[in-house]
Amino acid sequence: MQVFTQRADVRAFAADVRRAGRRIGFVPTMGALHDGHLELVRRAVAACDVVVASIFVNPRQFNNPSDLAAYPRVPEQDAELLRAAGCHALFLPDAAEMYPTPPVTTLSFGPLEAVLEGAHRPGHFAGVGLVVSKLLHLVAPHTAWFGQKDLQQVAVVRALVRDLDFDVALEVAPTVREPDGLAMSSRNRRLTAAERAVAPTLHRALATARAALLRGATVADAQAAGAAVLSAEPAFAPEYFEVVDAHTLQVADRAAGLPPTETAIVAAAHLGAVRLIDNVVLPAALA
Repeated sequence: MQVFTQRADVRAFAADVRRAGRRIGFVPTMGALHDGHLELVRRAVAACDVVVASIFVNPRQFNNPSDLAAYPRVPEQDAELLRAAGCHALFLPDAAEMYPTPPVTTLSFGPLEAVLEGAHRPGHFAGVGLVVSKLLHLVAPHTAWFGQKDLQQVAVVRALVRDLDFDVALEVAPTVREPDGLAMSSRNRRLTAAERAVAPTLHRALATARAALLRGATVADAQAAGAAVLSAEPAFAPEYFEVVDAHTLQVADRAAGLPPTETAIVAAAHLGAVRLIDNVVLPAALA
């Protein structure tokens, strides 16, 4: 596996691969890799000729400086995991390399960033859009891979690719979970043993709301049932728990039952010093 730290070098590598007529798969990450990331790499390896991963803790998408400082960084360990998963190249820049001058370009995603993560993390998706744009220009992949756990981020990147005509296909892989249901996340390693023991409550709350919708409950009643499960665990401090359109992320009609479109139940909550997010998606065919 080749490792690049300079933008010019990864751009040249990608250009050589494309000139050879080979397909590039790309997996952007912020490191502290877990099996969810590695599943994206494995899927990319199976579908593409050359797979590039990136590790960059993007300061532009953190609205909380302490969260940025605490974000786990283990690049040597990550590189070994990527190598074992069959990754061909790793782009590992630092902030000065990615942003040699302070960016003046600002991206806005309209209603997509006015709700849920966008409402609780102002400026987050502008930072995501900026760094994803830069990475897609540098790596020029045929396909880029993302995980369903970051559902709103996926919606934002889809809008970015559509509106700016990036020549890349997006693939979204299901959330990879621990045996007890906890969604795999780099932030999980910051949980204490006691916090880790109750962390699966977040997924149980989502599953409760999903079951209620499938039984015919209204959106309001399903949301209340799931939120009650989360609120019953005093270690959690919930931020939001909503039933939304899986593509627009706008809140569903609370008085109605299961919507006819693809629907997501989404949640965010603080557990100690760690903020966890998760979601479950109900295909439109279930409606």
